[in-house]
Amino acid sequence: MRDQKSYCGILIDDNNRKPLARLHLNRSVKYISLFDTGSEEKIAIDSLDRIYDYAARLRTTAEKYTTETTTAPLNAVLQESNLANQAE
Repeated sequence: MRDQKSYCGILIDDNNRKPLARLHLNRSVKYISLFDTGSEEKIAIDSLDRIYDYAARLRTTAEKYTTETTTAPLNAVLQESNLANQAE
């Protein structure tokens, strides 16, 4: 979690390129920003308890990042192997 001037950023692996959510709590209207659709979607919430209403969407985003993390090294190895086979 990183505290910014205008929001509190919740990140996967402390990586700015993997935002799970942003909490905009410094205003009279509170917001949660979600990233499960590929871009930031800002949703007004009337209390912090409303965060639980978005648990499934937060899990979806987290799963997307963990799937990318685990398949990326495997894809690199497979690509290297294919290149080696083509060279033979």
